[in-house]
Amino acid sequence: MRHSQLKAFHYVALTGGFSRAAEALFLTQPAISEQVRKLEQDYDVLLFHRERKMVSLTPEGDRLFRYTKQYFEIEQQIEEYMSATSATVDGELRIIADSAHHITFFLGKFRNRYPNITVTLRTGNTEDILEELRGYNADIGIAGSMAPGRDMEVMNLGSSQIMAFAAHDFLPPSKTALTLKELTKYPLIFRETGSKTRQQLEEVAKKQGLSLTPAIVAEGREAVREVVASGAGIGFVSEAEFGNDDRFTKIHLQGVDIQMSEVMLHMAQRRDVKVIRTFVDFARVAQQEKETRATN
Repeated sequence: MRHSQLKAFHYVALTGGFSRAAEALFLTQPAISEQVRKLEQDYDVLLFHRERKMVSLTPEGDRLFRYTKQYFEIEQQIEEYMSATSATVDGELRIIADSAHHITFFLGKFRNRYPNITVTLRTGNTEDILEELRGYNADIGIAGSMAPGRDMEVMNLGSSQIMAFAAHDFLPPSKTALTLKELTKYPLIFRETGSKTRQQLEEVAKKQGLSLTPAIVAEGREAVREVVASGAGIGFVSEAEFGNDDRFTKIHLQGVDIQMSEVMLHMAQRRDVKVIRTFVDFARVAQQEKETRATN
């Protein structure tokens, strides 16, 4: 097995095609095709389904792609180590969050400090976040408090109370609090299975012998907000993530205190990836400053 064969395979999988891989590596398409063909032939395995100009990974190819992500990331770490005397930090930092609220307060400062780092931010629930981190498709995760396992390093970002919210005219103005039992009488808007907020609400309700059945399940926090804004029912969010939106009325959950803790996490074995290490160190200082201001 040659490094060039793995690199050709990796870039075809990464870019989604032989032509694009050739462009990325400044090689010809026949050269890329030959490297991949030789790799498949030597190990008697099919790595790609080829249909006209479209290619897709086979199950074996998908597994190998996960390994090559690690392989070429280690190669990048070696290069960074060898050039450690350089103060410049560049590259791409991929963040996946159940809510960006807990890091947006310092993202601008981070970009000002490290202008050569491109940050991409997308959303997902807790299950999505862990899967993407372990699949090397994201670098940093922001999620509800959890015990993700020894393969993850975790930093606490604080906690806030889970609350309900509804469109202004959904409840009488005097109705600013509801018990979980009262909630069962209203249409409820939940996030998809895998949401930590939903999981905690359902667990607390179950302890009270109640079942909170969603009338509508919306994928993602923003989708929930828009459904609730339409007057379709009552949604749930942590108080820290509620924000300022004139369309909604806050509803206190009476008789319970459900706290949502948020954490930042990344793969432990990737702690020395330069952009990850840089972001984690910056976030730790920013979080400490935030906590200091809150106590003063």
